[in-house]
Amino acid sequence: MEYIPQTQQQLILCCQCGTAIAPNPANMCVNCIRGVVDITEGIPKHVTIHFCRNCERYLQPPNYWVNAELESRELLALCLKRLKGLNKVRLVDAGFIWTEPHSRRVKVKLTIQKEVFTSTILQQIFEVEYVVSYQQCDECTRVAAQNTWKAMVQVRQKVEHKRTFFYLEQLILKHNAHKDTTNIKEVKDGIDFYYTNRAHAIKMMEFLAAVVPTRSKSSEQLVSTDIHSGSSSYKFSYSLEIVPVCKDDLVCIPNKLAKSLGNISPLLICLRVSNTLQLMDVNTLNVADIQTTAYWRTPFNSLASAKELTEYYVLDVEPVGPTRGRYVLADVEVARSTDFGKNDTTFITRTHLGALLKAGDTAMGYDISRSNFNDDNFDAMDRAALPDVILVKKSYPVHRKKNKTRQWKLRQLAKEEEEMAPRKQDVARLENDYEMFLRDLEEDPELRSNINIFKDTNAVAKAKKSQYAMAVEDEMQDQDEDGEEEEEDFPEISLEEMMDEMTLQDDETFAEEDTDDVMY
Repeated sequence: MEYIPQTQQQLILCCQCGTAIAPNPANMCVNCIRGVVDITEGIPKHVTIHFCRNCERYLQPPNYWVNAELESRELLALCLKRLKGLNKVRLVDAGFIWTEPHSRRVKVKLTIQKEVFTSTILQQIFEVEYVVSYQQCDECTRVAAQNTWKAMVQVRQKVEHKRTFFYLEQLILKHNAHKDTTNIKEVKDGIDFYYTNRAHAIKMMEFLAAVVPTRSKSSEQLVSTDIHSGSSSYKFSYSLEIVPVCKDDLVCIPNKLAKSLGNISPLLICLRVSNTLQLMDVNTLNVADIQTTAYWRTPFNSLASAKELTEYYVLDVEPVGPTRGRYVLADVEVARSTDFGKNDTTFITRTHLGALLKAGDTAMGYDISRSNFNDDNFDAMDRAALPDVILVKKSYPVHRKKNKTRQWKLRQLAKEEEEMAPRKQDVARLENDYEMFLRDLEEDPELRSNINIFKDTNAVAKAKKSQYAMAVEDEMQDQDEDGEEEEEDFPEISLEEMMDEMTLQDDETFAEEDTDDVMY
């Protein structure tokens, strides 16, 4: 066996303290190297970061504000970006040191490495303290100040009710189209939306034009001019006028327009309103779609709205054959509810509700025989050929009388009301319009499919108690006090269509506009 002698490692003395160490290019021990060289030099130990208390965002210079929770990855990245000189060393590890949430101090522990001499790498751990300073962001400043908006969208409709804006409000909430607004103000004939950016106002205009037929006008106002730099500041105003024709309205279109639509009858009812007007002839089930440009080329107004509907009692229904989707053409014998049992006045009319009506039901329609319309297009028609009654929809009076509470509710926009307090008659009219809107949602499944409906937990609990009380009285289950049976085919909103109420923050994304929505 060959003997291999073991060579002992040669040691040298540190040139600073004389400690025996292994040879290295610096000829110094680790403690002396740390005392002589500071690799954290040039990296600040105290930094100020700015925080907006209104929107709870941090400033990322030069002018970008970001959302970040305490001890989150976003806040850590923001803190590291604020450190100057960090690019000259190698960052090994970084983490937060716990501090009181209200102390306005954020501490970060950093581990860095740097080559101080040839083949000599030094690692060091140190702390950086960040002082949170309050500063209001530009957007919150504009919101807090007055008359600082840059763009405004004025939405108007010249009708007697607010049901159109109730539906638009639900569409805006569903698609989160109001996320960029600084203020929403409710006025007499519509709503005003205020923005700090012109592009956001144009985006709202495009959204509204995709769901309702509108025409727009724009204007600009000079605010200030800098003659030295040649720059100017403007305020932009966009006015949108919605077509004054709503769902279930009775219209009489010009003869020229009727001929261009396949020689359809001029007297029609508005069946559906999206970005086009869908009108139906109840005598033939013919449907005409009027584009927005075609309407404004030959505009026309409604002869009567849903507030002028008359209640009729259905005596007999006889289908005549043609069908179009859920609509069936039928001849119906009706009598006014006010005349029923008092005289023998009845009417036989043709309607598109043959699949919904049966003897004993009630329906809402327009009383043409007693109406006097101030319209040139209607005056040009032959009055002898006009029907006495035009039925529009089926009604459920008994169900409305017995069931006054709803197990669902809708969200609402945070709108600023007018400075002057509304009159009592205006408040009553607004409540009546909102009640009609809620009834239409219950009776029209196609309409409520475009909006979000939320469960009302309080109403559900009350409904369970009332059901228990009604179960005790067996006599009241099938008939009410007047002996009228409740409508069995009432289209109630099922629990599957309701959403659990939750608070949605700014992380909602703007959904794509649905151009097939219904408007009133």
